[in-house]
Amino acid sequence: MAATSRDRAVPNLPSRDFDETESFYGGFGFERLFRDTGWMILTRGNLHLEFFPLPDLDPPSSNFMCCLRVADVDELYDSMSGSGVPVGTVGMPRLHPVRMQDWGLRAGYLVDIDGTQLTLIEQRD
Repeated sequence: MAATSRDRAVPNLPSRDFDETESFYGGFGFERLFRDTGWMILTRGNLHLEFFPLPDLDPPSSNFMCCLRVADVDELYDSMSGSGVPVGTVGMPRLHPVRMQDWGLRAGYLVDIDGTQLTLIEQRD
């Protein structure tokens, strides 16, 4: 079976509080596509993040993660930084600057308010 442009995978991420998650991601351009009591979808251009409620999540022990592959990783990082997400190695939320990684691509990291790590990867064609 051949892949089509409609094929995609979307990360399903935890949220302790949908209001807080929507406000956090909204700070750097994500908008609500769908929300009810059991599911929320936020989009920014072609990026889609889907959230499920996990009110008892302990952010420091979270091992949830996903990758966001984008054409302009610097624009995404700058919008996150501009929204007030601090750069650092501890705490949540936090950013790790974009740099060339040992595995050959430029990437940075966002750890969100629930401890989920999003790898921000510069997509090459």
